[in-house]
Amino acid sequence: MSNPYPHLLQPLDLGFTQLRNRVLMGSMHTGLEDGKKNLPRMAAYFAERARGGVGLMVTGGYAPNIEGWLYPFASKMSTRGAARDHRQVTDAVHAEGGKIALQILHAGRYGVHPLSVSASAIKSPITAIGPRKLSSWGVERQIRAFVRCALLAREAGYDGVEVMGSEGYFINQFLVTHVNKRNDEWGGSWENRMRLPVEIVSRMREAVGRDFIIVYRLSMLDLIPDGQSWEEVVQLAKAIERAGATIINTGIGWHEARVPTIATSVPRGAFAWVTERMKKEVRIPLCTTNRINDPAVAEKIIASGQADMISMARPLLADPEFVNKAAQNRAQEINTCIGCNQACLDHTFKLKTASCLVNPRACHETELVYRPAAQKKRIAVVGAGPAGLAASTVLAERGHEVDLYDAAAEIGGQFNMAKRVPGKEEFHETLRYFGNKIASTGVKLHLNTRVDADFLASKKYDEVILATGISPRTPKIPGVDHPKVLSYIDVLRDRKPVGPRVAVIGAGGIGFDISEYLVFEEGHSPTMNLEEWNKEWGVGDPSHSRGGVVRPQITPPARKVTLLQRKAESLGKRLGKTTGWIHRASLKMKQVEMIGGVNYEGIDDRGLHITFGEKREKPALIECDNIILCAGQEPLRELQEPLKAAGVKVHLVGGADVAAELDAKRAINQASRLAATL
Repeated sequence: MSNPYPHLLQPLDLGFTQLRNRVLMGSMHTGLEDGKKNLPRMAAYFAERARGGVGLMVTGGYAPNIEGWLYPFASKMSTRGAARDHRQVTDAVHAEGGKIALQILHAGRYGVHPLSVSASAIKSPITAIGPRKLSSWGVERQIRAFVRCALLAREAGYDGVEVMGSEGYFINQFLVTHVNKRNDEWGGSWENRMRLPVEIVSRMREAVGRDFIIVYRLSMLDLIPDGQSWEEVVQLAKAIERAGATIINTGIGWHEARVPTIATSVPRGAFAWVTERMKKEVRIPLCTTNRINDPAVAEKIIASGQADMISMARPLLADPEFVNKAAQNRAQEINTCIGCNQACLDHTFKLKTASCLVNPRACHETELVYRPAAQKKRIAVVGAGPAGLAASTVLAERGHEVDLYDAAAEIGGQFNMAKRVPGKEEFHETLRYFGNKIASTGVKLHLNTRVDADFLASKKYDEVILATGISPRTPKIPGVDHPKVLSYIDVLRDRKPVGPRVAVIGAGGIGFDISEYLVFEEGHSPTMNLEEWNKEWGVGDPSHSRGGVVRPQITPPARKVTLLQRKAESLGKRLGKTTGWIHRASLKMKQVEMIGGVNYEGIDDRGLHITFGEKREKPALIECDNIILCAGQEPLRELQEPLKAAGVKVHLVGGADVAAELDAKRAINQASRLAATL
């Protein structure tokens, strides 16, 4: 069979060593880095991805000293004892034919602890604690800590290190004038400000020798006001090349930037153009990154000369076999990362072990194992939404005989509505994956089939799993049966017409989704058009505007939308930690009015009547053509009791178990774990 992705899968000669392909597993902090006790799990996690064919993997960030901690007692590599402990990780990777680098990450002012340090004593906008300004000798100590960390990484068996010089961490903080207010040899002129990374890389190369990979993560587009100019970025890249870096990896955006960089609403390969521009300036291999989750996209980027390597972090959480499947012309079987951040980055920022919404085995490889069933059973799964799809395919993969029933004409359940929301087009990929998985595992799929308890009991199944989902809750509001009232299902699934003025009741995830759907013309999404997306979010040419930040050019909303909730708190407060701000900003850009602390008093021909607070004060009328209900859900489990009465063993998963706000992460995880035990 011919190689379907010849450029992506071509080896990369680094002179002293060779990578088996152009795929770099980008660094992602998973929580497995934090503590010696987690190293066996970390070894299994990386070994599985090395076995899956990745060319070079990069660990989550390790601080070179306690001042560089992300938070107290977070990951650190500063002793020979720690280096010895890491041998189990590197040995496991090398046994699978892989290569792995340790990322050295100094948090600087992003550190959430009282020992944090930076170029100047200027607190970041995303941390509660300000840093201490380093003395000149203090800067020198940090450089030595970086070099020592690289030597320890080599002692631990790592094939290289990645120096984290982007995303607004310590090194970045020395490069920009709004953080670096120094007037010594480490501040002032650009030549002084760029000394820190150059000194780190040059001294590191001298210490580790020529046969050790040094990847430098260069912030090519800061996406913050007063960020680096393109001229400065190029000058730094050339200096880093001269200092001895093996590969330059592209960094995009500081963590405090108000532009999304990796969420699902960001177009695929949105920043490859930045790497392409740098390709004209340096000779060493360049790696591009951010929202590349498809081997065809990756192949096109390398084939067109935009980059020499592709960095993918979350796509390899979603599917550790990504590279092998691509090489075997099985791309349709890849479990694609949907960029949701719900189980990976959201977990990380809550100090929980990361995982993946579409692959709950990620970072849990040693505990969630799909072993062949000791006793093969006949099992029925009712409902082909995310929970039912996960349960049925894991069961069949383990050797059980599985019948999957759904009354709808297609698999997917609530995902079929989510995929219509602008910025959530990736949900199509999850349904494509499960469709192929159903076929490859031998699940017997019965669509357009509504089953009852008598039917299931008559089939004599050993077990029945109810993944029947939810029904929308209808709030008790006078006039709720008015013709202008629609449910979110009416709009997203049944595509009922919606007028130009809309009130949305309920500001949870579904309320935000329906609002985003309504402010765009149907079928239109800036996610599918990079030029339009850049204009909407104010991403520009760093040659003309420092940091690549320009004034956004926002297209007018398709409708006037008012989003309401009963709770007297900021709307969207309970959305995902790393994506909630994007949804709030997106609705604000589209002039959506967001109102909290309301009572719904009634609906009539004029619109929605509301009051405020416990005393029901300030009566107001929201004139609108339609009111859309997104006010929660009720579990659909009417089959449970009749089946139990018939002596059938029944399990509930997903929305049928807990319907409080739709949660695909919980549904897939719960269903997969149940299926692994039956």
